[in-house]
Amino acid sequence: MGDFIAKADEFEKKAEKKLGGWGFFSSKHEDAAELFDKAANSYKLAKSWDKAGATYVKLANCHLKTDSKHEAATAYVDAAHCYKKTSVNEAISCLEQGVNLLCDIGRLNMAARYYKEIAELYESEQNIQKAIEFYERAADFFQNEEVTTSANQCKQKVAQFAAQIEQYPKSIEIYEEIARHSLNNNLLKYGVKGHLLNAGICQLCRGDPVAITNALERYEDLDPTFSGTRECRFLADIAASVDEEDVAKFTDVVKEFDSMTPLDSWKTTLLLRVKEKLKAKELEEDDLT
Repeated sequence: MGDFIAKADEFEKKAEKKLGGWGFFSSKHEDAAELFDKAANSYKLAKSWDKAGATYVKLANCHLKTDSKHEAATAYVDAAHCYKKTSVNEAISCLEQGVNLLCDIGRLNMAARYYKEIAELYESEQNIQKAIEFYERAADFFQNEEVTTSANQCKQKVAQFAAQIEQYPKSIEIYEEIARHSLNNNLLKYGVKGHLLNAGICQLCRGDPVAITNALERYEDLDPTFSGTRECRFLADIAASVDEEDVAKFTDVVKEFDSMTPLDSWKTTLLLRVKEKLKAKELEEDDLT
């Protein structure tokens, strides 16, 4: 490791000397860039991630001086991937600078990928609002580039987090929109019942049995095959148990569905919210009698 650090320090010193010396403006920045690149690689080999990140930023600055925006963007992304090991904030900052340059040169597909990466970093930090913001940006860019599958993945993340922070109408709108668009695509059609199930669970969380009944009618109109699915029967049975304020029936319906189609933690969390509201209503009525 020590050898790599010594090599990296040497390359970095030479690069700084190039920048500080005489010579044609563009050629000295190009020469320095080459040396910073070697220095950054050596720091990476030594697993000196902060130094590697900082050196890639210097490399990006050299490329910017010669108006090589694509190379500068690549260097910022390389810096971000080093900083990921030590500082999420630094990684996000470098990715944002890289994305801005990619937008300038019209590389929107790549920009979308890095917006998604920023969203994932915010997600790892449990910063839900920021994760939503960047998943939305990524989805817009993927949509513009007609990368439908990636756009849908990002939208589903937005819907998932929106429901987590009780923004149910936003969630419902996204799941219904994805379901609508997926119907016309043979590869995506199989996922429609899952999207409608998610939308229906969000409807239940709003606590309005009439709304869920109306939603189910709309979903059956949207996809005539939906009425014959286990997901549709599950939502109808759950809605009935909510309407009847029957906690035991609610629990049985969830258990039965879960035994056939295991519920993920997101669905379980939302259904628990519905159950807690039901229990609270039951207690209120017990107190009144």
